[in-house]
Amino acid sequence: MVDTRELLMRAGLEVLTEKGFATAGIDEILARVRVPKGSFYHYFASKEAFGMELIERYASYFAYKLDSHFGNQALAPLARLEAFVADAVSGMERYDFKRGCLIGNLGQEMNGLPESFRARLVEVFKDWETRTAACLDAAKAQGQVAPAADTAELACVFWIGWEGAVLRAKLERSARPLQAFAQFFAAGLPRA
Repeated sequence: MVDTRELLMRAGLEVLTEKGFATAGIDEILARVRVPKGSFYHYFASKEAFGMELIERYASYFAYKLDSHFGNQALAPLARLEAFVADAVSGMERYDFKRGCLIGNLGQEMNGLPESFRARLVEVFKDWETRTAACLDAAKAQGQVAPAADTAELACVFWIGWEGAVLRAKLERSARPLQAFAQFFAAGLPRA
């Protein structure tokens, strides 16, 4: 049986990937799991503390997802990036494009969030960029990308554009923005 704290975390991730932090009320999260408000404060000191734990949970989950794609030695490095994109498209389609990226959602509403979130969100994006740059370094080593390519900068550009594509996919309820960005990024990679 799943404990109450875990139910709250799961419901929080669902709500925050759909709506964001500022618009998500604790009452809505509690209603999803049928937990009284007092129980929430038994497990979390505040909504801010809850939000920080959700960031950590999502960051760990997504790092694992990136590693499973970018570390897949059965695929050429750029095919690993394509597999990540295909998986993301599938995930967004599964939820009818109502859910997006928790980290991206929080970044978009940063002006209305606790300042404590800012540094952690930046760290998460930097971590994703590092993982992506490693995949691009592997592509460079296999001759798929030019030897002089700045993979750290390319990874940064990927995440800046990808988060915009996720936002647009939610807006349009369509995979087109994700696919268009992925094609644009791949076409713009400096080739060997």
